[in-house]
Amino acid sequence: MKKNFTCSNFFVSTVVGIVVGLLSCPVLAKQSSRTKGFTFAQICDTQLGHGGYQHDIKSFRQAVKQINILSPDFVVICGDLVDERDKQMFEDFNRIKKELLVPCYCAVGNNDIDNMPTQETLQLYRKFIGEDYYSFKHKGYTFVIVNTQLWKSPLKGESKKHDFWFKKALRVASKKRSPIFLVGHYPLYLKSPDEKESKRNLPLKKRRKLLSLMKKRGVVAYLTGHIHKLIVNDYEGIQLVTGETTSKNRDERPLGFRLWYVSPTLINHRFVPLEYKNLK
Repeated sequence: MKKNFTCSNFFVSTVVGIVVGLLSCPVLAKQSSRTKGFTFAQICDTQLGHGGYQHDIKSFRQAVKQINILSPDFVVICGDLVDERDKQMFEDFNRIKKELLVPCYCAVGNNDIDNMPTQETLQLYRKFIGEDYYSFKHKGYTFVIVNTQLWKSPLKGESKKHDFWFKKALRVASKKRSPIFLVGHYPLYLKSPDEKESKRNLPLKKRRKLLSLMKKRGVVAYLTGHIHKLIVNDYEGIQLVTGETTSKNRDERPLGFRLWYVSPTLINHRFVPLEYKNLK
């Protein structure tokens, strides 16, 4: 039976005493003799210009400062790096990203390449940011960074290449018994796997194929942004986490990011709010 629920969170203090976070319901990880423990940060929708340009610059920089103190293994950013496809915005994003003391891996969002991507918008993103889909390995786990816009609004040639690569990346990781994290922008769904398509989720037919493939190939979590709200679902043991943003949230939650804790047996995460006194 397909399960769909939101975890109950509770407040915990960080060891450095500078932030208070929310700890997710821990989920058992698929054990492998090759996996080791580590932490990483999930940032969503830096989207420079969405919450006020100077505000978003400051909030992104504040997230970087706090992440540098927490010192995770790396950072993933779940798309919408900027609010408009502007050279200056991309350059400002890159300048702040370079202040991170750990590696950073970016997924592409709809604002980065347009709701209806073209070869021109893709090339602009690839010029200033880099690849729009790729994978990397870390301590026995495989992280697959996807371009969800090519699922939401298919582009001739590009979507087909993306899907071929995606299926191969999951197949290779599965054969090596490497648990998989997916990182993208669009969530699969908000409340139910069978809900109707909207501007906030992926097409139903594509969603069903992706969920089946994710289950088959050993995906343990799918991290996304786009909604500007916290949404935590579970699909047959796969964590689906849409996190809070550093630009502007549409609910009453504060700005911030998620810190993930990964071990060979457990995967959980908690919220780390930004220090507002430094955003004034």
